[in-house]
Amino acid sequence: MSKIVIVYHSGYGHTAKVAEAIAATSGGQLLAIDAEGNLPEGGWEALSAARMVVFGSPTYMGSVSWQFKKFADASSKPWYGQAWKDKLAAGFTNSATLNGDKHSTLHYLITLAMQHSMLWVGTGMMPVNNKAATRDDINNVGSSSGLMTVTPSDASVDEMVPGDLATARKFGERLAETVARLG
Repeated sequence: MSKIVIVYHSGYGHTAKVAEAIAATSGGQLLAIDAEGNLPEGGWEALSAARMVVFGSPTYMGSVSWQFKKFADASSKPWYGQAWKDKLAAGFTNSATLNGDKHSTLHYLITLAMQHSMLWVGTGMMPVNNKAATRDDINNVGSSSGLMTVTPSDASVDEMVPGDLATARKFGERLAETVARLG
């Protein structure tokens, strides 16, 4: 079992590509929530064994997808026994606009982690906030609490912003370093 498990839902493939970029540098195990909101066989066991759980969902209408919410609601069983207490947690989201109320989604993920008595890890990245900034810069969206990425609604998975995927890989590095230091 991996020390880092990335549990996520992806409606159109964009959030999955972000999860893959995080996994590429964190060594994390991908755990996709299916279209019906269910984990694959062995999913709950993988989460139980992990030292860090990374939550990921697209932002739909200002929050997580219903499929992710179904997973979160089902996590009440480990919550009741505080099975995830003191595990590390982090999160990410993707939507079509620069803001797109992604912060509401991250707050939902943070609240879920806090209810499970987990320890939240932010991006640890400075925002790029000068006139010379481009969408390909690291953390161009400027999020500290969790990873935010942007994919225009008419963009395919192959047309995702390279800077956002580079930011996801850098976020994965931070997660791996944090687990190594604290795990």
